[in-house]
Amino acid sequence: MTKPRILDAFCCAGGAGVGYQRAGFEVFGVDIDPQPHYPFAFHRGDALDVLRRLIAGEAIEFIHPDGRSEWLSLSDFVAAHGSPPCQLFSTTKHAHGNAGKHPDLLEPTRQALRETGLPYVIENVEGAPLINPMTLCGSEFGLRAPDVDGVPLALRRHRLFESNIWLMGAGGCYHDSTQVAGSYTAGRHRTPEHRDNPERRGGYTPALKVRAALLGIDWRMNEHELAQAIPPAYTEFIGLQLLDQLEAAA
Repeated sequence: MTKPRILDAFCCAGGAGVGYQRAGFEVFGVDIDPQPHYPFAFHRGDALDVLRRLIAGEAIEFIHPDGRSEWLSLSDFVAAHGSPPCQLFSTTKHAHGNAGKHPDLLEPTRQALRETGLPYVIENVEGAPLINPMTLCGSEFGLRAPDVDGVPLALRRHRLFESNIWLMGAGGCYHDSTQVAGSYTAGRHRTPEHRDNPERRGGYTPALKVRAALLGIDWRMNEHELAQAIPPAYTEFIGLQLLDQLEAAA
């Protein structure tokens, strides 16, 4: 039986895509950069251009990890997800003096997704001008992992989700006293000695394998990819709701 197909635009290394796959979708990714660690069928190209071509009636070639080629048109998809680059809205956008170098791709992405006529989800960071977004937090999904010395760590990583379908929240944040850690490419505080130093400033960034465990990433990602990744638990939660609504509509 063929699984429903979802388009994963601005897919990066697959954090969102794996969540949708776990929910029950077949995932097809698009990104302007090569994504050698993306675990599903992939098309390298500008995501907005691909959306416009699909809307215009073109078919797009996707290459599966096993080398198979598959051409798909808009009618082959039941839903779409978009994670346009978030640097313009990130709280760290001024850290390196390059805030003006990042284009606003959010509104063009919203417009293109609306034109597809599909149910869609847009993901971005806190501060992004999403419309009536739902916020998800790692604490709602129990995203925790032991540090290299066994001390429990927790992931929060708040992300916003806009959709043209109704989405139910996951219950709200539960921020307890567990040490919070994240995946920051600029951070170099990666040992328990840094974690426990009262003079340390900024977030604690544990070892790479600990970061992957916190995010729920069980396939290969490098440091940059982990820093950008959406925890799959978020989109699995959304994907199950999306499937329920698609089945109800059918």
